[in-house]
Amino acid sequence: MKKTLIALALATAGLSAAHAQTVVKIGHAGPLTGPIAHIGKDGENGVRLAIEDANAKGTTIGGQKVKFELLSEDDQADPRTATTVAQRLTDAGVKGVVGHVTSGASIPASRIYEQAGVPVITPSSTNPKLTQQGYKVTFRVIANDLQQGAAMATYANKLGAKKVAIIDDRTAYGQGLADAFAESLKKEGVQVVGREFTNDKATDFTAILTKIKGKQPDAVFFGGMDAQAAPMLRQMKQLGLGAKFLGGDGACTGEMIKLAGDAMSGDAYCTQAGIPMDKMPGGAAFNKRFKEVYKGDVQLYAPYSYDAAMALIEAMKAAGSVEPGKYLPALQKLSVPGVTGKIAFDKNGDILDGGVTLYQFKGGKWEALN
Repeated sequence: MKKTLIALALATAGLSAAHAQTVVKIGHAGPLTGPIAHIGKDGENGVRLAIEDANAKGTTIGGQKVKFELLSEDDQADPRTATTVAQRLTDAGVKGVVGHVTSGASIPASRIYEQAGVPVITPSSTNPKLTQQGYKVTFRVIANDLQQGAAMATYANKLGAKKVAIIDDRTAYGQGLADAFAESLKKEGVQVVGREFTNDKATDFTAILTKIKGKQPDAVFFGGMDAQAAPMLRQMKQLGLGAKFLGGDGACTGEMIKLAGDAMSGDAYCTQAGIPMDKMPGGAAFNKRFKEVYKGDVQLYAPYSYDAAMALIEAMKAAGSVEPGKYLPALQKLSVPGVTGKIAFDKNGDILDGGVTLYQFKGGKWEALN
């Protein structure tokens, strides 16, 4: 009887072990409060969908069944908060991170992840400096500012803009994009007639725009997010500044259209790193599911956040380990199909063949031009 009980206990233990799951935490970091919380939440939802898909498939890594859990932190799009958040995530034992949303947060936080040896993939930080630091654990699944700036400068020239004024919000993202655009304008032979700056909390741009109006630019470019771009566009119209409005991906959102209201017109253009949702290999299916689950539209980066999370998981599977030090080499060599296209990185951690799309405001929405 005693031997039978022991055998039964061992069998039960073996059965329990077979059904046991290793819990693997995936971190997300972005602004979940503040003026661009809608973009941070959008990214968080993309990561959540990827984790749900991986868990639904019953992912096995190194012969062990794995359950992924999301650990999300609010960095408020603030550089100092971002480093605190990065430390909190690494201390909590996350095996990889999707984030941060803004370059101003990603660049200082990247040092923390490098020190901890935890891979981090940004879905949206476009400042070239992020991947020029030589960090081994930093990756990006979207095109950078150099590509966006060049695309917009070329198009500004095609629009017949001979004189352009530039404003940026002095964040790493906004200033980096504006710098790249300004440099590209020189190559296009387009004159920069004014270079002004504000901050990412401002809402009154009357003084800056009045100064710019006197220089009679054909176009005004803003490097920054929709929370500032929208009131800036409204104030341009109020001042009778008839220049075309140009922006980067931070202004290329549905929220920009809502906030700017009647000020939106066919003279508003933007660039977005990546390709339109309907041109993404998995865009239609992703968009449909996102709407069903979250009862709303994709804001901007959700598909890229999804791909970033899946890239971490695919690298773990390829390496047969969830430990960062063991799966990092597999992540560096990764080449897998994603929602947004092929996910593969160059030696710096930048996405290979990252596309840029130009948009014009038409018929109440941003319409792709290429």
